[in-house]
Amino acid sequence: MSHSELPNLSQLRAFRLVADTGSATRAAATLFRAQSAVTRSVQELESALGEPLFVRSPSGMLPTPVGRAVLKRCERIFAELEELAQWCSTRQGRRRPATDGILPAYLLNTRRLQLFAALARHRHMPSAARTFGISQPAVSTAIRVLESGSGLTLFHRSPRGILLTTEGETFVLRVRRALNELKHIPDDIAATHGQIQGTVTVGALPLGRTLILPRAITRTIREHPGVRTVTNESAYDALVADLRAGDVDFILGALRDNDAASGLKNERLMSSQMALLVRRDHPLAQARDLNLMDLRNARWILPRSNAPALALFEAQFKRMKVKPPVPTVETADLAVIRGILFETDMIAALSAHQLHHEIQSGQLAVLDVKLLNTRREIGLTMRAAGAPSPAARALIDAIRLSVADVAREVNNRVPPDQSI
Repeated sequence: MSHSELPNLSQLRAFRLVADTGSATRAAATLFRAQSAVTRSVQELESALGEPLFVRSPSGMLPTPVGRAVLKRCERIFAELEELAQWCSTRQGRRRPATDGILPAYLLNTRRLQLFAALARHRHMPSAARTFGISQPAVSTAIRVLESGSGLTLFHRSPRGILLTTEGETFVLRVRRALNELKHIPDDIAATHGQIQGTVTVGALPLGRTLILPRAITRTIREHPGVRTVTNESAYDALVADLRAGDVDFILGALRDNDAASGLKNERLMSSQMALLVRRDHPLAQARDLNLMDLRNARWILPRSNAPALALFEAQFKRMKVKPPVPTVETADLAVIRGILFETDMIAALSAHQLHHEIQSGQLAVLDVKLLNTRREIGLTMRAAGAPSPAARALIDAIRLSVADVAREVNNRVPPDQSI
C-alpha cells in the first residue's frame, strides 16, 4: 500500500470486530452481514497491507503481532469517528448511544472523508477535485452524502469561496484526526519489523529551532534513514490548532500553561533566559555593568506584540516605573534580526541560544545587563490522548537526547539568570 493510499475504513471495522470477538462468524452477526463478506473484507485488508493480521485456528482468530499494532491504531481511529457519530446524533436531537464498533455507513468511506478534508482546506471545489483526479460532481456527491448522513450543513458558499459552517469546523477536526491516525498504519507495521519510517511534522517555535531541533533531526536521520521531517514555523495558536487535528505531531519550543481541559500536555526539557544582543563592534559591546537606563536612547528589535517574551522584556522597565521602549522593528524572524544587528547599532531582546552560533563565533555580543525573571521553559507540547507515530516517537527520543548537550553548551556561554 502506498503512503498516498490510506487503508479502507470499512475493512478496518470488520478486522476490528473479528479481533474483538475472535471469530468472523460473531463479527458478521454484530454487523448484520454474511460471514463470507466479513472474511473477504479481512482478506482484502491483509492483501492491501501486505501482512497477515490473524493466526487462524479451529479455536478462533488471534491477531498476529502486526495485527495487534494495527488494532491499537484502530482504537484511536474509531474512537474519533464514534465520538463524531455521537456528536452528530446529539446535534440532530437523537440521543441514542453509539454502539461500540458500529458506525453509520456515511463515515466508513475513506475517500469520502479525504474529499471532505480537502474541500475544507482548499475552499474551492475544482482544487479539491484536482487533488484526487476526479470530477467536481463526484466531490459534490461525497459532501451531500456526509451532510445527509450527519443531518448537518457542513459548508456554505461565500464571496471568499466554500467555507465550513460552525458545525463543519467541529466535524472536520474529528475527520482530520481520524485520517491522520489512519496514515500511520503502514509505519506501525514497519515498526513491528524493527524499521522506523514515515513523516513527522514538528511545530517549531523559535526557542527550539536553533540548537535542539537541528541536532535531533540529524541524530534521527543517522539512526533511521527512512524518517522524513517536516517543520511548521507558524505562530503558536495556529500550531495548536494543527496539533489538535493531528496535522502536527508535536510542538517544540517555549511552553505555555495548559489546563487539564485543553487536551494538551507539556514535557519540560530545559530553560532559557533573555539576553540583549548587539553586533561585535557595537559601542556598548565591551561595556560592563550596564543598566537599562544606559540603553534608554537605544533603538530596539523586539518580539511581536502578542509574544510572551515581549511581556518579560517590558516588565524590566515597568519594575523601574519607566515606560517600555517602542520597538523600531517587531519580528521573530532570526534571519531579519541577524541581518539588522550586523548592519546597525540596534539592540535585540531574545533568548541567547536563538543566535547561539553567532555569539559563539564572535559575530554578536551579549550586553552585560542584568535582566530579572526572564527564564522560560522549553519543551514539548503534545496531545494528551494522542498515540505518536513511530517516526514521531523516534524524533522525540532524539530531542530528549540532544537537550543535555545543548543545555550544557548554553549554560557555559551565558551567565546564570539574575532571578529574584
